[in-house]
Amino acid sequence: MHLSLLDWAVIAVYLVITLSISLYFSKKAGKSLGDFFLGGRNLPWYVAGISMVATTFAADTPLAVTELVSTQGISGNWLWWNMLAGGMLTTFFFARLWRRANILTEIEFIELRYGGKAAAFLRGFKSVYLGLIMNVMVIGWVNLAMMTILEVFFGLSSQDALFYTAILMAVVAIYSSISGLLGVVFSDMVQFFIAMGACIYLAVEVVSLDQIGGISGLKAQLPEGTLDFFPKLGSASDVGKTLTISLGAFLAYTTVQWWSSWYPGAEPGGGGYIAQRMMSAKNEKHSIYATLFFQIAHYCLRPWPWIIVALCTLILYPDLGAGEEKFGFVMAMKDFLPSGLKGLLLVAFFSAYMSTISTQLNWGAGYLVNDLYKRFISPKASEKKLVTVSRITTLILMVVGLAVSSQINTISGVWAFIIECGAGLGLVLILRWYWWRINVWSEITATVVPFIVYALGKWVFGLVFPESFFLTVGITTAAWIAVTFLTTPEKDSVLHNFYQRVRPGGWWKEFNDGSSEDGKLGPLFVCWLSAIGFTYSFLFFMGKFIFQEYTTAFFWLAFGLGCFLILRVAAKKAKIFRD
Repeated sequence: MHLSLLDWAVIAVYLVITLSISLYFSKKAGKSLGDFFLGGRNLPWYVAGISMVATTFAADTPLAVTELVSTQGISGNWLWWNMLAGGMLTTFFFARLWRRANILTEIEFIELRYGGKAAAFLRGFKSVYLGLIMNVMVIGWVNLAMMTILEVFFGLSSQDALFYTAILMAVVAIYSSISGLLGVVFSDMVQFFIAMGACIYLAVEVVSLDQIGGISGLKAQLPEGTLDFFPKLGSASDVGKTLTISLGAFLAYTTVQWWSSWYPGAEPGGGGYIAQRMMSAKNEKHSIYATLFFQIAHYCLRPWPWIIVALCTLILYPDLGAGEEKFGFVMAMKDFLPSGLKGLLLVAFFSAYMSTISTQLNWGAGYLVNDLYKRFISPKASEKKLVTVSRITTLILMVVGLAVSSQINTISGVWAFIIECGAGLGLVLILRWYWWRINVWSEITATVVPFIVYALGKWVFGLVFPESFFLTVGITTAAWIAVTFLTTPEKDSVLHNFYQRVRPGGWWKEFNDGSSEDGKLGPLFVCWLSAIGFTYSFLFFMGKFIFQEYTTAFFWLAFGLGCFLILRVAAKKAKIFRD
C-alpha cells in the first residue's frame, strides 16, 4: 500500500517538529547531569504526568489491547487493569518520597538507603542489569511491535521492517542525546496528543461505518459476553468471549502480582522512568499530582478508543486466524481512513513508539552513566564530560537495542520472563522505605532468588503460570525474610542519614523523632483505597456511557464521586498535597 503525498507531508511535518523541540532544549540539557536526566528538577505536574502516560503508550499497546478484546472480550483487559492497585500505592506512599530523596536515579537510592561494599556492588550490578539488559529487552519488544505495524501497513518483509525501524530509532536516539529529558518530555506531550487524538478519530470513524451501524449496531453484532466488564471464574469459557480464568490466576492477578512482582513501568514502590518523572517534578506536590494524573489517564481515558476499534475489527475482519487478531487495528487504519488522516494515524504510532523509546534510552543511559561510569569508573569527571558520555551512551543503547530486536520473536515471551523473574522482589522495594530492618542483603536475595526458582520451576518441574508464579513469590519472600533476620542491620549512621533526608514514616524505631508528618499511615491507606475505587468507577462509567447503558453508567459515576469525596477528606488529613 502506498501513502499519498499529503500523508508523507504529515509525517515530514511531525518529524520536523520533534527535532525542533530537541534542538530548542539542547543548550539547557548540556549544563549538567541533573539537567540532562531530570530536566533541572523543575517540571510542572502536567508535563511530568503526560510524559508518563505517553511513555506507557507504546506501539504495541493498541495491538495488545486489540488482541485481548478480540479473543477474550473487554474483560480480557483485566490482565493489565489489575495493576492499578500498585500504581496508586506509588502515588500516595512513594511519589513525594522519591522527590524528597533528591537523587538522580532510582539506582542511586541503593547507596542512600544501604551502606558498605555490598551496597556499592548492588548499585553497580543493577545499573547494568536494569540500564542495559532489561532496558534493551524492553526496547526489543517495542521495536518488534513497530516492525509488525510496518509489515502489515506497507506489506514489508521482516528485514525491510527492521531497516525502517532502525531509521526511526536513529531519529529518536539523535533527539534524545541532544536534548536530554526536557526534549523527551516536551516531545512526549506533542506525541501523546497526536496519538490519542488520532486513535479517538479512528474509533469514531470505524464505528460509524455502514458495516458497524454505530454503537447500537456494534452491540447487536457482537458475540455474547464480549461486552462483559468482569471475567468469570472457571476452567474454560462456556459463553462467547468473556474472559474465563482459574481461581489461582484470579488470585495471582488481584492479590499478589501488583505488590510482589517487578515490572517496567509498574514497579512496586515506583521505579524506572516513573521514578525519574517523579524526581524531575518541581516539588513533592507536583510529583503526587503527576503520578495521580498518570494513573487516571492510563486506566480511565486511554483504553476506550482502542477497545472500540478492537470490537469493530471482530465484525470487519471475522476471518483473522489465531494470533492475527492484533493486526485488525492496523488493517482498520489502512482500509478506512482517507489520505492525510492515514498519515496522521501512522504518525500516531510513530509518536507512541518514539515516546517510549526516547524514555528507555534516556533513563537507561542515566543508570549507566550516573551509577556505573561516574560512581566506579570516573568519579572526578566534569559535568561537561559526563553529559558527553551520556550522549554517547544513548547512541550505544540504540545500537544494542536494535541488535536485540533482531533476535526477539514474541513479545509475550519477554513479558512472561520479566514478570516471573521479578516475582517476590516487590515487597522489599516497598518495605525498604518504611521498615528500618530491611538491609542490602534483603534486596540482593530478592533480586537473585527469583531467577533460580523460575529456572527450576520451568525446566525441572515443568510448572506454568500461575503455579510457577506463586512458587517463585513464596520461596523468594521466605528467602529474603530469613536473610534479613540472619544478617546484621544497616549501620545506625546510614539509617539516620536516610531517615533525616526522606522522613518516610513507618517503622523506624529511635530514628523517628516525631518530626515527620508522614508518620501516620492510616490516612494514606484511605487515600489509596478511595483513589482505586474512584479510578475503577470512572473507567466503568465511561465504558457504560459509551455503550449507552446510562442507568449503570450513572451508578458508577455516583460511586466514583463518593470515592472522590473520601479521597479529598483523607488527603487533607494526610497533608499530602502541601507544597
